[in-house]
Amino acid sequence: TSTSQKNISKWPLSICKGVQHHYSETAQALKTLAQAARGVAASTSDPAAAHAMLDSARDVMEGSAMLIQEAKQALIAPGDAESQQRLAQVAKAVSHSLNNCVNCLPGQKDVDVALKSIGESSKKLLVDSLPPSTKPFQEAQSELNQAAADLNQSAGEVVHATRGQSGELAAASGKFSDDFDEFLDAGIEMAGQAQTKEDQIQVIGNLKNISMASSKLLLAAKSLSVDPGAPNAKNLLAAAARAVTESINQLITLCTQQAPGQKECDNALRELETVKGMLDNPNEPVSDLSYFDCIESVMENSKVLGESMAGISQNAKTGDLPAFGECVGIASKALCGLTEAAAQAAYLVGISDPNSQAGHQGLVDPIQFARANQAIQMACQNLVDPDSSPSQVLSAATIVAKHTSALCNACRIASSKTANPVAKRHFVQSAKEVANSTANLVKTIKALDGDFSEDNRNKCRIATAPLIEAVENLTAFASNPEFVSIPAQISSEGSQAQEPILVSAKTMLESSSYLIRTARSLAINPKDPPTWSVLAGHSHTVSDSIKGLITSIRDKAPGQRECDHSIDGINRCIRDIEQASLAAVSQSLATRDDISVEALQEQLTSVVQEIGHLIDPIATAARGEAAQLGHKVTQLASYFEPLILAAVGVASKILDHQQQMTVLDQTKTLAESALQMLYAAKEGGGNPKAQHTHDAITEAAQLMKEAVDDIMVTLNEAASEVGLVGGMVDAIAEAMSKLDEGTPPEPKGTFVDYQTTVVKYSKAIAVTAQEMMTKSVTNPEELGGLASQMTSDYGHLALQGQMAAATAEPEEIGFQIRTRVQDLGHGCIFLVQKAGALQVCPTDSYTKRELIECARAVTEKVSLVLSALQAGNKGTQACITAATAVSGIIADLDTTIMFATAGTLNAENSETFADHRENILKTAKALVEDTKLLVSGAASTPDKLAQAAQSSAATITQLAEVVKLGAASLGSNDPETQVVLINAIKDVAKALSDLIGATKGAASKPADDPSMYQLKGAAKVMVTNVTSLLKTVKAVEDEATRGTRALEATIEYIKQELTVFQSKEVPEKTSSPEESIRMTKGITMATAKAVAAGNSCRQEDVIATANLSRKAVSDMLTACKQASFHPDVSDEVRTRALRYGTECTLGYLDLLEHVLVVLQKPTPELKHQLAAFSKRVAGAVTELIQAAEAMKGTEWVDPEDPTVIAETELLGAAASIEAAAKKLEQLKPRAKPKQADETLDFEEQILEAAKSIAAATSALVKSASAAQRELVAQGKVGSIPANAADDGQWSQGLISAARMVAAATSSLCEAANASVQGHASEEKLISSAKQVAASTAQLLVACKVKADQDSEAMRRLQAAGNAVKRASDNLVRAAQKAAFGKADDDDVVVKTKFVGGIAQIIAAQEEMLKKERELEEARKKLAQIRQQQYKFLPTELREDEG
Repeated sequence: TSTSQKNISKWPLSICKGVQHHYSETAQALKTLAQAARGVAASTSDPAAAHAMLDSARDVMEGSAMLIQEAKQALIAPGDAESQQRLAQVAKAVSHSLNNCVNCLPGQKDVDVALKSIGESSKKLLVDSLPPSTKPFQEAQSELNQAAADLNQSAGEVVHATRGQSGELAAASGKFSDDFDEFLDAGIEMAGQAQTKEDQIQVIGNLKNISMASSKLLLAAKSLSVDPGAPNAKNLLAAAARAVTESINQLITLCTQQAPGQKECDNALRELETVKGMLDNPNEPVSDLSYFDCIESVMENSKVLGESMAGISQNAKTGDLPAFGECVGIASKALCGLTEAAAQAAYLVGISDPNSQAGHQGLVDPIQFARANQAIQMACQNLVDPDSSPSQVLSAATIVAKHTSALCNACRIASSKTANPVAKRHFVQSAKEVANSTANLVKTIKALDGDFSEDNRNKCRIATAPLIEAVENLTAFASNPEFVSIPAQISSEGSQAQEPILVSAKTMLESSSYLIRTARSLAINPKDPPTWSVLAGHSHTVSDSIKGLITSIRDKAPGQRECDHSIDGINRCIRDIEQASLAAVSQSLATRDDISVEALQEQLTSVVQEIGHLIDPIATAARGEAAQLGHKVTQLASYFEPLILAAVGVASKILDHQQQMTVLDQTKTLAESALQMLYAAKEGGGNPKAQHTHDAITEAAQLMKEAVDDIMVTLNEAASEVGLVGGMVDAIAEAMSKLDEGTPPEPKGTFVDYQTTVVKYSKAIAVTAQEMMTKSVTNPEELGGLASQMTSDYGHLALQGQMAAATAEPEEIGFQIRTRVQDLGHGCIFLVQKAGALQVCPTDSYTKRELIECARAVTEKVSLVLSALQAGNKGTQACITAATAVSGIIADLDTTIMFATAGTLNAENSETFADHRENILKTAKALVEDTKLLVSGAASTPDKLAQAAQSSAATITQLAEVVKLGAASLGSNDPETQVVLINAIKDVAKALSDLIGATKGAASKPADDPSMYQLKGAAKVMVTNVTSLLKTVKAVEDEATRGTRALEATIEYIKQELTVFQSKEVPEKTSSPEESIRMTKGITMATAKAVAAGNSCRQEDVIATANLSRKAVSDMLTACKQASFHPDVSDEVRTRALRYGTECTLGYLDLLEHVLVVLQKPTPELKHQLAAFSKRVAGAVTELIQAAEAMKGTEWVDPEDPTVIAETELLGAAASIEAAAKKLEQLKPRAKPKQADETLDFEEQILEAAKSIAAATSALVKSASAAQRELVAQGKVGSIPANAADDGQWSQGLISAARMVAAATSSLCEAANASVQGHASEEKLISSAKQVAASTAQLLVACKVKADQDSEAMRRLQAAGNAVKRASDNLVRAAQKAAFGKADDDDVVVKTKFVGGIAQIIAAQEEMLKKERELEEARKKLAQIRQQQYKFLPTELREDEG
């Protein structure tokens, strides 16, 4: 029945989705239902019950047939509202029939009868006045105590009966109903004994609580008996039984007047009897306590229990019975707390076992919905009952309001959690229906409360029908299996682990019950020595059992054992990878032949991805989810054995030794970081209060993520090289799946922010797609890198697209964005797959065509994404497009400045600047108007903003063109003035770009928003820069003022750059401290130039200073900020660097402003002050350099140190030579037809000679490195030269020589390879070999300059040099011999015909003249190269050559 009902409830949802497989499931469930209904009818002895069961089952079958028919119609016409409505009505009817069928089950009907009986009995409490009692107080009290004991026992029997046969529940619920009736009568009798009205009201209130608790107990028992596997049903039943006991105890405490201490003991015994059931097979959580909260709760409650037990004994001795009773109550509460904590701890221990399966919280709690449904139906019956009094009506209205409010709240939470749009809409709609029908019912209740007429009661009855229907529909929908929780499945190992905790807790409860019974008798007769002895024995047993409980809980802490096992397993894996690394170093790593390298790479990628997915769950579990820790660490450890096998297998198939070691090292790093993670997780243990361990867990997780990222990059590169793109496709698919996740993370920005980043990544993907089209034809081997880039960009795009969709308004736009980003993902997957296929077969023209089609499809889908974003906010999208256009203009102007600086910016005709001046001024004024529209557009409609942005982009494009034409018309003989003019328009373009960005950020914001102030600031800068452009245009032909004007513009530009520098915005990228130091040299040069310009007062010098100052200050500020925000730089050093960067800029601004003053009034005194200003700049530069030095820390070396450079270059040269030699080792001569024997071994000779040279040059460079280290050790060269020009010059000579050796050897190997393959001449080979010999000689000279001629290193160096020379000579001789032989073999075929012979002679003469001219040109080129190189050679080498 339950299965059938669940399937039926799925249908309306499934049909909306277009899912049809539920038909067959439901048909099977209905078949099972029919068999079960016949079985129930056959086994019952009551004919009426059997008929009722069969009739209800028949109703279900008929309704289901109609439902399937209606579902079929709904599928044929999915958009037909009428068919959907009919379908919903039929589904409701089937659901109602199923409920009737359930209620016909043996036991269910009896529970319903019992519930009705309790409801009827409870009406006795709603009368306005109670009859006075006719019995004596003692008799009434005795009857109440007996009735309470019977009712409490019946409640226990109901709980027990839910685990047995249906007949047992029927009997237990009937007995419970009878006992409740007797208890209620006894309670009303006791209320009649009350002396005051207030006491009577209090007794009646307690009886009402007992009535409600009893109804909840029967409802919970009914739910559990129907579906014993329902999540949390067992806990709800136990809680309901406890509520009955507690409410009985409250009434007894209020009503009875026993000897002090007696009723407290009775209450405590009842409570302990009720909580004992918690310890029977705890496979559900009993509270929200974590494992460590359980330990704390046990410790606190055991302390309280110890104190209260001492108080019980002490107060029993002294006869202080009120204090005795209080201690008993405290002990009872502590014991209940201990039992609850023990049961929760046992549950957590059970589910934390790796073989157990933890439960999952569902979207809704169906039992809550069912209980609310039952309560609302009962309340509605009371409302429409003609015998209901006004107080009963108000009580029923209160119940309705309380439960409908809870249902609406549950729907709201469920709709926010679910990712299913159909379910989300259904929950919202259901909540609206319930709320509306409740509101209508409340109106009729108010009218009824004012006038209890038959008409008003009839209106009330009519109003209850829609509410009952809405609640029933909602309850049926909430029972959908998609929404319910999944209970935990505790393994047999988990149950064994629970046993010590449960045994200790049961012993504690049992001995505590005996102790309280003994204490009860001692309170009456404290002078009984044997009873005191018994009490001491029980007290000792309780104490021992609590100690055992604490020990068991501590020993069974979840995850600790699993952490230890996992640590041992990963340690073994690390030893295995170390063994493989040693084997790889010794070239003895056995190759795996049983599997392909592609399969191994896919295995390795898959395992690393799975490990990456587990990092955050382990960190979360280690910080506060102890129950999950064991599962997660066991899962993590299980991946490392396949990881090591796959990594070693991949490494064994890699030929390149460096790549081989990289894979093994990165795998070992991942294993070591996982080990560190496990140690941190074990220490944290899932304890949220162990804050001191959380930082270590976070750090270990970050290190592990970095290790995963490193190995994934290596694997993706290796895979893309051979066309394996599976990992990339998986990454894109994973990014796409995240778009479908329910609620995205809380947005940290606005739609405009996400819109900007989505546009950026979308365009990057489009650019990459275009590049892939190009590379597919020219360089297919580069497609792997581009595919990897596209994968990375799409990952960012999907994340930002999800946030953009979440913040877009209305929701339809968000849905459109999400859909189009997913479509783009599909396009990217196809393109990446085609790129992989083309790498495998680069010449396949069909695959090339497919790749080009896929790339075009990606470009189209990018445009669809952009159009969806534009629909989200047309104005801001136009701003983004305009900003992109302006950035292109700025880049174009930078290029124009380079041409102007080089003196190649010329006018195409004889135009003058005057021809362009008016056009520039007119366009600039148009731009000012566009700027005004842009600023006002931020507060207006998106359409106006879009129009203003497009117009300003078009105008700045036009203005840049006319200014460029104007600059060109000035002529290339005045490049500095050209640069001034182009800089002016570049400043305007940058200001416009900032203004567009500020407008985009301020769009649709209120006037007092901070972004509005940024917009006003950007507009002000824009106006300033346009004004500056206009002034520059007017002054550009005035030779007397143009320098001054250029300087003013530069000062304004530097002030704007300084504002950007001082802003809190973090730079997008970081740079090294060396870059910052290097940029200060530009400031020093510019300062000298400024002082010179101030002294000369020549306009040409001032213009040059202005142009140089711009670049120098801008570069310095950029480098300083980027270096300051390097992650390794401390806050103190960062602050210091930024301070001196500002100080340096301000000092330089003062210098330039003083130069302006000097230009206007060139007196000797003012010129003399220039030196002071320049000193201030120099001082700030010195401080800035020191701050940059501090950024390096103690571990860094100075890359400017010539000695360090020499060492690095020598080692680099040696490495490149060895790589070339390895390449030669793999070469074999090309196959060709056998000819004369003497030519057979020529190519072998070439290869052998080239190998000898490579080996000899490698030895030579290593010897040079050793010699250089020897010089440093001897002190002949300082390890850090203090401005030692000669040491630096010597090192430069050594470096250049080492580079030349490496380059020449590389060229030789290429020439040898080409020669062997038949693609190059022997002349090239001879030339390459001679170059090796020449560069070797230079290296020897450079080393000899300062070396000790008799040292061991020098002797080795000389021997290595001689070896290179010999090897080179051998190769030259072999090649020359081959060349001469070839020349002898070349026979010329002379044509015999006259015309053909003349043509042959002319062709030969033409070729000869061409070769002679080429020879002459080659000689000149060689001479020029040597002259240029000679300029840069150190003095030692020049003298040697001389």
